[in-house]
Amino acid sequence: MAAGEDASTEGDSPAAESAPATAAVAGPAARRLARQFNVPLDDIAGSGRSGQITAADVHAEAVRRQPGNGAASPTTAASHERAAESVGVRLGRPADDDGQPVINALVITPRALRVAAERGVDPASVTGSGRGGRIRERDILAASWSSQSATSSTGPEASRAGITRQQQAVAGSTPRSGNVRRTIARRMVASHQTTAPVTLTSRVDATNLVSLRKQFQAAAANDQDVVPSVSDLVVKLVAIALDRHPHLNARWEDEQIVELAEIRIGVAVDAEAGLLVPVLPDVRVMGVREIAAATRELIAKARAGKLSTADLQGGTFTVTNLGMYGIDAFTPIINPPEAAILGLGAIRREPVFAEGDRVVPREMMTLSLTFDHRIVDGAPAARFLQTLRTGLENPAAWLTA
Repeated sequence: MAAGEDASTEGDSPAAESAPATAAVAGPAARRLARQFNVPLDDIAGSGRSGQITAADVHAEAVRRQPGNGAASPTTAASHERAAESVGVRLGRPADDDGQPVINALVITPRALRVAAERGVDPASVTGSGRGGRIRERDILAASWSSQSATSSTGPEASRAGITRQQQAVAGSTPRSGNVRRTIARRMVASHQTTAPVTLTSRVDATNLVSLRKQFQAAAANDQDVVPSVSDLVVKLVAIALDRHPHLNARWEDEQIVELAEIRIGVAVDAEAGLLVPVLPDVRVMGVREIAAATRELIAKARAGKLSTADLQGGTFTVTNLGMYGIDAFTPIINPPEAAILGLGAIRREPVFAEGDRVVPREMMTLSLTFDHRIVDGAPAARFLQTLRTGLENPAAWLTA
């Protein structure tokens, strides 16, 4: 329901008429639930940010008003549950000491509640990571990936092994299955609906980067040695740049910006089942050979359908490379709830003017940075890109610092 539609119905609720000032600090879901339960909002003390009344607060007040200070008849409990479901929340109804079913008030932020409704995630099935077990937006987003198409198996053996339909699709038993494609589609649409994306592009001289990679190749003792790719080197340099510009290593949570301690970089992989983004652990503390080995392992697992849910969660920034397909620049889509994603274009040898107007051949590459303007403004994003460009043009100095 649009905000205008919600506001136009405020007069239908006795609660809204009695306390319009209080209703203003209640989220849309809380107001709708208050009308369903016929609970005046001015009787409720908000537990949300800045005293905002949440749906959980409305649930708790509705239960408190039942005879027995919290116990509810099966009929009343069922009506509460139906009302909660009407705004995207399903509540469990365990029994109290007397065997009477009661309503459990979910501890969930207003934004998490909205995102759960948008993505079809049942908050009652999510473990909250916030204070006191509060369910936050990131918990819903994390659950979304694994729950949207991973709720059933295709046979008894798969069930015993804990293999989901999602995992089987990725494994190739149903290549590029509809479930995986739908999951990707939902995530892409959700990115545009929940972020304010802006893309900056910058040309970078990658001559020294290419040269460094050749040095790793020359130093390899045999074919079994791990040789970092250009992408591996970029991932490490991105981590160094993020350490200097933590605003880009952040996310939007509970209507505020949260900067993250670890730098966990997702690497986009084109697998048979579709686009997957396995996540490297804290890249800041890894060497380039460690990054290369870990990336190869994740890519192999992605293409063999062996990625776990943990492999796909917890990213703070994403790097995607279409340069291998001859693409020079593009507009990568943010992987929510991350703040930004970096696209790597093709490296091409081009004539470049040097000092004294000399024309010299250089290896040139285009970077495409898409960032969420809710979290980062254009100038800080540009400064991050400028810092990264410096690192890419002087990789040896950065990597040995």
